[in-house]
Amino acid sequence: MTLDTVKHAAETPDTDQPWAELGLKQDEYERVREILGRRPTGAELAMYSVMWSEHCSYKSSKVHLRQFGQKVPENDAMLVGIGENAGVVDVGQGFAVTFKVESHNHPSYVEPYQGAATGVGGIVRDIIAMGARPVAVVDPLRFGAADHPDTKRVLPGVVAGIGGYGNCLGLPNIGGEVVFDACYQGNPLVNAGAIGVMRHEDIHLAKASGAGNKVILYGARTGGDGIGGASILASETFDEAKPSKRPAVQVGDPFQEKLLIECTLEAFAEKLVVGIQDLGAAGLSCATSELASNGSGGMRVELDDVPLRDSTLSPEEILMSESQERMCAVVEPDKVERFLAICEKWDVTATVIGEVTDGDRLEIYWHGEKIVDVDPKTVAHEGPVYERPYARPAWQDALQADDANKLARPANGAELREQVLKLVASPNQASKSWITSQYDHFVQGNTVLAQPEDAGMIRIDAASGLGVAIATDGNGRYAKLDPYHGAQLALAESYRNVAATGAKPLAVSDCLNFGSPEDPAVMWQFAEAVRGLADGCLELGTPVTGGNVSLYNQTGEAAIHPTPVVAVLGVIDDVRRRTPVAFADEGHLIYLLGDTKEELGGSAWSQVVHDHLGGLPPKVDLAREKLLAEILIAASRDGMIDAAHDLSDGGLVQALVESCLKGGKGARIVVPDGLDPFVLLFSESAGRAVVAVPRSEELRFSDMCGARGLPATRIGVVDGDVLDVQGQFTIPLSDLREAHEAAIPALFG
Repeated sequence: MTLDTVKHAAETPDTDQPWAELGLKQDEYERVREILGRRPTGAELAMYSVMWSEHCSYKSSKVHLRQFGQKVPENDAMLVGIGENAGVVDVGQGFAVTFKVESHNHPSYVEPYQGAATGVGGIVRDIIAMGARPVAVVDPLRFGAADHPDTKRVLPGVVAGIGGYGNCLGLPNIGGEVVFDACYQGNPLVNAGAIGVMRHEDIHLAKASGAGNKVILYGARTGGDGIGGASILASETFDEAKPSKRPAVQVGDPFQEKLLIECTLEAFAEKLVVGIQDLGAAGLSCATSELASNGSGGMRVELDDVPLRDSTLSPEEILMSESQERMCAVVEPDKVERFLAICEKWDVTATVIGEVTDGDRLEIYWHGEKIVDVDPKTVAHEGPVYERPYARPAWQDALQADDANKLARPANGAELREQVLKLVASPNQASKSWITSQYDHFVQGNTVLAQPEDAGMIRIDAASGLGVAIATDGNGRYAKLDPYHGAQLALAESYRNVAATGAKPLAVSDCLNFGSPEDPAVMWQFAEAVRGLADGCLELGTPVTGGNVSLYNQTGEAAIHPTPVVAVLGVIDDVRRRTPVAFADEGHLIYLLGDTKEELGGSAWSQVVHDHLGGLPPKVDLAREKLLAEILIAASRDGMIDAAHDLSDGGLVQALVESCLKGGKGARIVVPDGLDPFVLLFSESAGRAVVAVPRSEELRFSDMCGARGLPATRIGVVDGDVLDVQGQFTIPLSDLREAHEAAIPALFG
């Protein structure tokens, strides 16, 4: 077969090309031809197809995502924002923290273990690429109905993949969530996040500058796994004679990644690297085009020099392979020898595959022939931009009119007791310890808080106790009812969870999971959610530093609930002052902070008791959220509270059960005058938390709340071994524990 070189492409303009099979639209293919002034070579077509895919180019979402750059709150902490591998914030004392959340949804449905494992590996490499040492991971997960046979296939594999990869890397898993809903049956959401720590001066960016500097590919050898992971590519597109499709899901090797981490950090420490990029989605196509596009020159690459696991790979396949555990570094010529020596020390394969040029072209050669000659900016940053039509769906009004507040309620204390037990034993509200026990929470010895705390917390400086906290939250039921406010509720809950531990919220990363952007109703949900999140971040003062969009999460015509997952990172000056959720000391007073209203739309109670979704979600008051956070942080810092738990899914009763069971102490609760016991227990009004206050601190705490205008109602005391809602019911902690802890093992154990 004749090699499809740039010269050959110019001479054969009418050659048929498989642009549609590679996921390009006809107008996109014509645009590529216009940019090049000729038809693309096979290698160029491969590059454009993956880099212009939805996953890499954000072509349907970028017109809306621009709001995150337009509505930027004043925040001196942000050091690196949107556009790099991960955002970076200043946490004080010369330390910077980088964090990000991404999705690996579709691969995890096809091959749960490897899909989830390589999701962790990919997000960790984003952190390394910024110059940071990874210190923790988190995993927000969504699965189909808990009792569905396919959930029993997907969930154990995903959990094993996350645990297997993260545990082997020696990274503690400190947070996340697990949610079950039938809407995710064919499209589980496997979102993964990571946190890294560095000094300010160690921040690295993805750019190739300095003519003559060498481009070094290092890490695992390139294989056929993951080809087309970012698009619909199968290897037969280029070679029908091959016997079978390459696997679309990448295969991970955490031990190789661990070597890659240490090798990279040592090279950083010796100031050997000018620019760096991890190889994730779109593989070498992405790494070379982005490095060249972000730098000050061009790049020449010799594709023959790429170390291969499979010698039969075509140049197109090499460019598109998403084999894991690979990175690309730009190194000055006089430092190459030392860089390669460090790689050899860590048993990491490293090869010079090219160099930075003084032009503005990305040129790639194969067998001495030029097969790519492009402006890298057109590949990496100038892909198609779609302003997809969107419209509020016709069914939205009827859904919101189907008011959950009108559902039948328990008639007496006995029925209330029965529904409490049913709620805490439901898959979404039950203990997830069967899942989280498969993760190592405490490796490295710096974990301060981990599941099932409100937020994970890591100490980053042993001398001062400086630490960071992270929470991830999202409620697809709320967002289905009202995507604008649903996104803000996700932000508010994550913000509140961080503050409940005593940490000050600083910045946001997001993972926006939606159905097909070609559906105007889905696109409306997306547009509203982004608008809500951007407005919310502006009001709370927490900038979006980066994130991920995952679209086409649907089976046939049925899309998932719109699911914006929001990660909030916070800082705490001394982790010894953190606040856990557990009620640990008898006699402490239980205070409910915030206003409780009759808000049951999208609630756990409406789902568990009535299998209902309708009405409006709880109202959002971001000014109240800020005030509540300030009170929680001050109370934690000054020793006024010994426990705190945010109120969200399941309302007050869920928070009480979790705090009681975590501390092994009961609670006696008195229903405040004028408040329906049912509403008190099951309402999901936002902007609330429950805290345990030592008697010696009650006056100081209540005075602070009163002076700041935050409603604070004393509702009970930590006492005994039962949950006693006086005048309504009593449930022994042993019964609550059995209901809460037996559900998930019964389904998956």
